[in-house]
Amino acid sequence: MPKKILIVDDEVHIRMLLLQILEDFQKAGIRLLVASEGNEAWRKVRTERPDMIILDIMMPGLSGYEVCERIKADPDLANTHVLVLTAKGQAADREQSFESGADEYVTKPFDVVELIKYVAKILDVPVRADLG
Repeated sequence: MPKKILIVDDEVHIRMLLLQILEDFQKAGIRLLVASEGNEAWRKVRTERPDMIILDIMMPGLSGYEVCERIKADPDLANTHVLVLTAKGQAADREQSFESGADEYVTKPFDVVELIKYVAKILDVPVRADLG
């Protein structure tokens, strides 16, 4: 079964940017899925069982914190890797993300190369040679 990444952000340009950044993973057979709000994300997590989620915090419906808490509370989903990608950069936001169960916390704007390397490491796939 192919590995899957779920991109969750209510801003369409961020979703499109992440799809573009991660397109090499798609070429390597990893499925890229998207959700535009928290309730949709939770439905897709339960049905698609992604290996990794790139999750915004501030969204309509369920917040990223709530989605993360639900994932980590479900024994069948608890091993799903959650990377919080948010504009919220305060220490309290970071702390709340980890308390919700996030595995990693990255603020926007983010380093594209570092994100690619991180995803490659987590999914155990080779990174492009030019990114070393």
